[in-house]
Amino acid sequence: MERYEQIERSIITTYRAHIWKKFVEAVNEYRLIKNGDKIAVCISGGKDSMLMAKCFQELKKHGKNNFEAVYLVMDPGYNEINRLTIENNAKLLNIPVTVFDSDIFEAVASVDKTPCYLCARMRRGCLYSKAKELGCNKIALGHHFDDVIETVMMGILYNGQIQSMMPKLHSDNFEGMELIRPLYKVKERDIINWKNYNDLNFIQCACRFTENCTVCDNGGGGSKRQEMKYLIKTLRKNNPNADLNIFNSMYNINLDTAIGYKKDGIRHGFLDGYEES
Repeated sequence: MERYEQIERSIITTYRAHIWKKFVEAVNEYRLIKNGDKIAVCISGGKDSMLMAKCFQELKKHGKNNFEAVYLVMDPGYNEINRLTIENNAKLLNIPVTVFDSDIFEAVASVDKTPCYLCARMRRGCLYSKAKELGCNKIALGHHFDDVIETVMMGILYNGQIQSMMPKLHSDNFEGMELIRPLYKVKERDIINWKNYNDLNFIQCACRFTENCTVCDNGGGGSKRQEMKYLIKTLRKNNPNADLNIFNSMYNINLDTAIGYKKDGIRHGFLDGYEES
């Protein structure tokens, strides 16, 4: 076998239960792929998006073959080492990437407040725009199970709201475009195990704030997300199912006991109609 074939095989054999089945489960449960879809599989160069790309290739070979996939890499201003790392990994993994350039890192370099938030928004807009130009109707991002529960916890602790990262959503700014997250049920530790099992090295965020650590792959992200990772890890010590319970809580919101909630941007409260009931 070629090395890329061994890596592919590990997804559907060694990591069948924890990665492949979870990937397929999300695709089916959330109806992420429809007949005739053309999907831009967005690759940042990190472990998550590279694994997602391989899962899409496996899905075409062993499952659904009723869609097209474009493996899209945006270079927002990587340094030479990071750009080369992404290109070399794409060759190693036999992923036929389409690369395009942008100047997003340069644009946010002088922003003092929330540069990471602005960068993420601009990157997503560029990906939508390029995907639509290529005839795609969907973009796929590599957010995983841990990203979902960390988002829930950050919303509660720092924004005072209960809000989830959705498995798919329609774009507000690009008509007819949709975002999907096929790794929604795949845990980060299983992605790390797959990476280490195959002796792979990927870049992390690699922006101007982190490019001094090009391939350390420590998860990237801002300090608040790292704080959530540590908090959830601590919770699991006393309750091994803590992370799964956080995830499942998004399926079991009891509006009968909610003081208030928002629907379509309109705030509702338990006093609405309370006397009549």
